[in-house]
Formats: sequence, C-alpha cells, structure tokens
Amino acid sequence: MPDYLVTLESAWYIKEAKTLDDAIGIAISEAGKRLNPSAKFVEVEAGMLACPFCERELSSAIVVADTALVGLILEMKVFRAESKEHASRIAKSVIGKALHEIPLKLLDVQEL
Repeated sequence: MPDYLVTLESAWYIKEAKTLDDAIGIAISEAGKRLNPSAKFVEVEAGMLACPFCERELSSAIVVADTALVGLILEMKVFRAESKEHASRIAKSVIGKALHEIPLKLLDVQEL
C-alpha cells in the first residue's frame, strides 16, 4: 500500500486583525494550537492564489474593518492508504477532528 501527501485548504476567520501579516500569523498560530498534540504532524502555511489578470501569486488573506479571512494550506502525509480517496478521507478525518467547525477543501493528493 502506497503513501500519500494530502493537501487541504481551510478558511480562518480572525477578529481584530490590524494588518495582513498579523492576520496570517494569528491564523497559523491558532491552527497550530488546535492541531497540537493530536495532529502535530500536519504542516500549516499561508495559502496563495493566482491573480486572474497577471497570474502573479497573491496572498489568500483579506482584512476589512479589522476582520480577516485567511486561507491556509494544510499538508499531511498518510501512510499505507489503499487509494488516493482513502488517503483524503483519512486526512480530512484527522484534521477535521482537530479543527472542528473549520471548513476544509481537498486540493491535491500525491503518491509518495
């Protein structure tokens, strides 16, 4: 049975964020706290989006009226899964339990 790298996207809502960097830092910190210790092996980083006009990478965070929405990328290695679908279900289950009520979207599953 092969190993897989599963990549998920999540959305974090942050209140009282003054700057974009603050919002991203708070979101990553909160995600890390909620993932420890049950899922400390999950990698968390700020998400990036492609600009539809110039195709440059942009931060997937926005701050309006001291309130932010930050897109995070969560990566987890899943060992000995039966298929890509099985690996994605395992990752969603493990991460979803730690980050309950946080929306998750599957971005990619790669065989290692």
